[in-house]
Amino acid sequence: MVSRSYSNLLELASGEAPSPSFGRMSRRIPRIMTVAGIMSDLDDDASESVCSDRSSSSAQRDRIIIVANQLPIRAQKKGGNEGKGWIFSWDENSLLLQLKDGLGDDEIEVIYVGCLKEEVHPNEQDEVSQILLETFKCVPTFLPPDLFSRYYHGFCKQQLWPLFHYMLPLSPDLGGRFNRSLWQAYVSVNKIFADRIMEVINPEDDFVWIHDYHLMVLPTFLRKRFNRVKLGFFLHSPFPSSEIYKTLPIREELLRALLNSDLIGFHTFDYARHFLSCCSRMLGLSYESKRGYIGLEYYGRTVSIKILPVGIHMGQLQQVLSLPETEAKVAELMKQFNGQGKTMLLGVDDMDIFKGISLKLLAMEQLLLQHPEKQGKVVLVQIANPARGKGKDVKEVQDETYTTVKRINENFGKPGYEPVILIDQPLKFYERVAYYVVAECCLVTAVRDGMNLIPYEYVISRQGNEKLEKVLGLESPAAKKSMLVVSEFIGCSPSLSGAIRVNPWNIDAVADAMDAALVMAEPEKQLRHDKHYKYVSTHDVGYWARSFLTDLERTCKDHVRRRCWGIGFGLSFRVVALDPNFRKLAMDYIVSAYKRTRTRAILLDYDGTLMPQNTIDKKPSAKTLEILNTLSRDKNNMVFIVSARSREKLDDWFSSCEKLGIAAEHGYFLRVKKEEEWETRVPVVECGWKQIAEPVMQLYTETTDGSAIEDKETSMVWCYEDADPDFGSCQAKELLDHLESVLANEPVTVKSGQNTVEVKPQGVSKGLVAKRLLSLMQEREMSPDFVLCIGDDRSDEDMFEVIMNSVASPSMAPSAEVFACTVGKKPSKAKYYLDDTVEIVRLMQGLASVAEQQQTALL
Repeated sequence: MVSRSYSNLLELASGEAPSPSFGRMSRRIPRIMTVAGIMSDLDDDASESVCSDRSSSSAQRDRIIIVANQLPIRAQKKGGNEGKGWIFSWDENSLLLQLKDGLGDDEIEVIYVGCLKEEVHPNEQDEVSQILLETFKCVPTFLPPDLFSRYYHGFCKQQLWPLFHYMLPLSPDLGGRFNRSLWQAYVSVNKIFADRIMEVINPEDDFVWIHDYHLMVLPTFLRKRFNRVKLGFFLHSPFPSSEIYKTLPIREELLRALLNSDLIGFHTFDYARHFLSCCSRMLGLSYESKRGYIGLEYYGRTVSIKILPVGIHMGQLQQVLSLPETEAKVAELMKQFNGQGKTMLLGVDDMDIFKGISLKLLAMEQLLLQHPEKQGKVVLVQIANPARGKGKDVKEVQDETYTTVKRINENFGKPGYEPVILIDQPLKFYERVAYYVVAECCLVTAVRDGMNLIPYEYVISRQGNEKLEKVLGLESPAAKKSMLVVSEFIGCSPSLSGAIRVNPWNIDAVADAMDAALVMAEPEKQLRHDKHYKYVSTHDVGYWARSFLTDLERTCKDHVRRRCWGIGFGLSFRVVALDPNFRKLAMDYIVSAYKRTRTRAILLDYDGTLMPQNTIDKKPSAKTLEILNTLSRDKNNMVFIVSARSREKLDDWFSSCEKLGIAAEHGYFLRVKKEEEWETRVPVVECGWKQIAEPVMQLYTETTDGSAIEDKETSMVWCYEDADPDFGSCQAKELLDHLESVLANEPVTVKSGQNTVEVKPQGVSKGLVAKRLLSLMQEREMSPDFVLCIGDDRSDEDMFEVIMNSVASPSMAPSAEVFACTVGKKPSKAKYYLDDTVEIVRLMQGLASVAEQQQTALL
């Protein structure tokens, strides 16, 4: 990473040099707006978008700004004799703080932006901001209580969080129906976060890492202000399948906001796959995997996808394991359970609807019913952490849990034996670790969860240390063992291959898994533990953080050499990033060039260029025919339509254009004007290969609803434009491989295009048309001094390449004006672009007007 320097938003605007001192800069930070209310979705003043050149940085450590809903800070109001003010300390259990420790203080400097858990009076906010920034390098985001409630308890916890955990709002009691005012509060809070970040960021140097679903639209606000910001986002919750996600009314807004990041991280491949599927189905975006990295092309930017589960802080956990109070608690628990011949099973979960506590209790009840011999010997200790949200669903879970525990203890309990011990009071971390150390098996049976770190903590705790071995009565060095029963629906499940995986909804299967964990042979328990310990100890939180930042740096390395500008309004804003030499084709510029030149060559693709791709009626309009007629009637012009369509279709559509040249089937057939004969650009080949290809294509057509075959004279096309995008793309890849295999000895090539798989003769390309046109004009001693070539897809890139390589060659006039133009802002061999077919038709209309004026003047 390059060195980092501090900057101030006011200094950026005024052009002053950045402050060299962190302390000096911090004293000028103003307090953020604290007035309650709804702010606009996005400030659409494009003049605020910062797209400055790379500024020089002072020699300082690398710096990253970590943004999350909550700061890793504990705050306590002073009281009594302590006077007024606050006492602040680090929250050692915060993942964000552990992340910083994993990165190493000597290598990178970390700034935190987030909210405090406690409400701070507006009169104290300036002072609190100063203390936190200077002492902890934290930038607090102060939110009015009403706004915070609508943002966090409203939109985040009642709408996003249930949906991301696969809970559809089928009724007002399930989840929560979409509420536009809560969404506006969510957007407003994200914008306030952006304002706080902009007070401390040096946009050309600093990396920004945003965490979790609370801040999913924040990337848009930052990208709008700083087009080249180096921005990563990590989602700590599940990402639902497209069938679930598409029910969200603001689904596209969230997707587009996330795509304003440079790197998006997920815990598992499933979550990433669901996100990519949503991008495909709702935005029409496809992804590619290159050398192990998954990337989405989005308006010239590559958005990378990272798949890596978060880890635990090994140092912190091992330190807690070494505490005297931990040893004392372990000894107490050993006396309570093992000393009385009881085996402990352990569950540690938040008290919410998705953690599956009630299902686990029912499985315990089933275990005691099916195995009476375990009654009096097996105890389930369920630690229930307080729920993070609040509402009717939390109350229902609590009531069901207490009722179930009471029933089980009444039915199976006896003096000195309680089958289920429910601990619903907050435990200190060392106490929880002590339970890990003593438990024979840990049960994590959530019905849907993101990255649950409980199994990781359990494995490391069971590894223990020498002191704990003595407390446990083990001979040193003792072979360690641990057993895990984990739900298939939690983020850590794929990485724990030695665990017994269960469907938490299947009560019998969970009960069987609990029994299997208890009776499993000791050597197998040890093997499973060793496998888990090796993974968890090497994939800790530091490994996760360093890996994410390494990928973020790799993704952002091309920022400085790209030309960037913002387009779109509101939350549809996005940044286009293209090569510096790639620019929009201006109407006045090309019209001026047309006027001052004498001999002109014009090559035009049809579908996607003169005709929009999604139009049902593909026949050219009267306006298009009039434009082409006007341009082609000029004896100094040679105008060609270059299309993949058949010559019969093109001949029919353009029959009124007497002087128009037509190239059909990618240039296999070519006709200079209507009165001349068709010629072929490659040797005529037999089409016997069609007898092989057609049955294969027919098979895929029958099995892919919405697909069709187009049989042309020299080629065959399988089109899946109307099929399901994911299934169609999957089938297209299979068909491509299948056709390449069966046609390996035939003189044809198989290529994939936009929603197509095409088989055509070898050597055929639109580049042949460009070569033929230039050579023909040279033969007629009318080498062009004006060349315009427009197309929209991969096949047109061959034309662009020929045109650009022919500059300064004998086939063109000296100092010829050459315009290779692609449709849409995307990487291309062309040097110019136009946004859509509407702009292209408008451009051609402008050239036709000039041509008409010139022809009239000659008369």
